[in-house]
Amino acid sequence: MTPLAHRMMQMITGYWVTQIVHALAELKIADHLADDRLTAGELAALTRSDADAMFRLLRAAASLELASYDGDGRFGSTPLLEMLREGVPHSLRDIAIVNGSPAHWLSWGRFPDAVRAGEPQTKAALGSDVWAYFAANPEEFELFSRSMTELSEGLCHEIAELLDTTGVATAVDVGGGNGTLLHALMKSDADLRGVVLDLPGVAPTAIAAADEAGLSDRCEFVGGSFFDTVPEGDLFLLKAVLHNWADDSCVEILTRCREAMRPGGRVVVVEMPLGPVGEPGFAPLLDLNMLAVVPGRERDLAHYDALFAAAGLRRANLTPTRSPQSLIEAVAE
Repeated sequence: MTPLAHRMMQMITGYWVTQIVHALAELKIADHLADDRLTAGELAALTRSDADAMFRLLRAAASLELASYDGDGRFGSTPLLEMLREGVPHSLRDIAIVNGSPAHWLSWGRFPDAVRAGEPQTKAALGSDVWAYFAANPEEFELFSRSMTELSEGLCHEIAELLDTTGVATAVDVGGGNGTLLHALMKSDADLRGVVLDLPGVAPTAIAAADEAGLSDRCEFVGGSFFDTVPEGDLFLLKAVLHNWADDSCVEILTRCREAMRPGGRVVVVEMPLGPVGEPGFAPLLDLNMLAVVPGRERDLAHYDALFAAAGLRRANLTPTRSPQSLIEAVAE
């Protein structure tokens, strides 16, 4: 096989690896191997799995550096597998499960139809749009929410270092989920008060997260839709929100923020701006995930500028982070 054909085969069979990682994460193999080397049979017993199938999974995992094997029948962990442990810093376990679960997996299975139609085919794949699907499948939605927190933690600490909150009395985390970003800012600024706005079903976990962070005296949860109204504030955080929505919906969200903005206030959009066509990076791939699953998209800076203008805002600052994400700040026009 030529190098080019080999590369193409890796692309064609990439979904095999997605489901191998999904299985390792769901079966908690990293946790079981955290302290000891175990045989396939022992892991099968711990996970209520078939012993032969478990050995085959672990053999494939070892070929991907997702397990180690020393020839004595026992498998051990690796630095890569450690990233699938539950509840440890920098874990990617939840996002590994999410990407192999129905909302994403079945939607991507109809991707050619999404390209033909120019919109997600979630109704054909799931029976509804993804948000209605999540409402009917709260366990998968909880996993999705946790995966977003999982991906956010390191970035949120960096944003807290980069974002100046001098003169900000109230920050509103719009569609903020558990409030991970808001909490990072509040820990850096002892005078800052915060509001998390999200759907009412998020309330228990958001309130518990503020309690756990020791911020419940300064952090309030408001249940509602950001399409209807946004609480008044000086700083509006929109982290990984706009890329979930079509342009007209983004303008609505930004307009609600503009209406609730106190004099001198600003909106901070945290997204992954697209670069020039052909530039390597994660953003063009994430853009297609949006096409497959939600009615949104990734955008370049000119596209964001147009959305801001339609909502009575203008871009005032752009701050890159160590990740592909950037802080795009907008103020009233």
